Amino acid sequence: MLKRIIPSSDEEIAVVGVGTWNGFDVGSDAVQRRRLQDVLTTLFDGGASVIDSSPMYGRAEGVTGDLLAETGLHGSAFIATKVWTRGGSEGIRQMEESLSLLRTDAIDLMQIHNLVDWRTHIRTLRRWREERRVRHIGYTHYRPHAFTDLMKAARAEPVDFLQFCHSIDEPAAENKLLPFCADNGIATLINRPFGGGSLLSRLATRPLPGLAEDLECRTWAQFCLKYVISHPAVTCAIPGTGNPSHMADLLAAASGPIPDEATRRRMAALI
Repeated sequence: MLKRIIPSSDEEIAVVGVGTWNGFDVGSDAVQRRRLQDVLTTLFDGGASVIDSSPMYGRAEGVTGDLLAETGLHGSAFIATKVWTRGGSEGIRQMEESLSLLRTDAIDLMQIHNLVDWRTHIRTLRRWREERRVRHIGYTHYRPHAFTDLMKAARAEPVDFLQFCHSIDEPAAENKLLPFCADNGIATLINRPFGGGSLLSRLATRPLPGLAEDLECRTWAQFCLKYVISHPAVTCAIPGTGNPSHMADLLAAASGPIPDEATRRRMAALI
């Protein structure tokens, strides 16, 4: 399992985690929850730890917290979530609720979702980090048009992490944002590593290229994810899934040969 360092804390995390959007927004159905429990067990057994959630993901925070508590896996998890509201007092209320839902006294990474009212929330996050209620802080967005705003915010009020979209068919982050993070010691979480899902649908009918075998990729998902995590400024990619077999497939992308820049260009050309 390939791992990378969080520059601000020197902590090491695996380059593949899991996002909880959609997949973890389930009710109390025992069958659905057992399936998600298997997703988390697969994640941790594979040497990974990052679980990313948000108040805007429906019931995902509560489900994640329940599963971690029921399985005793809290100690294995690097929990990331977000504040997504306006106003200081409302932000505090929402983050307190996230702590309760996730059944923890401290969040490993609290992020300001889509930069909503970030100048207000960053003051709270800095105080909470000093109080050790959060360990790392960050900003997020999921569209390339916001890359400039992410960099402006990080220049004005430095953070530990930036989360943004990056995929083999949407590589705009490689132009300025990923180098900016590398130059400024900012860890990165990558959302939408398959371009929102349509990429894999388009590739489903195509045979894997010979290059995939050279890289020990058995599926298009592994091939496309390996492209993302092979960029040296990517700390962790967080594909969303509620399927244990898909989780295992994605984790496999972090093993075997890691392409150099010339190979990455060949991979992109195939797409």
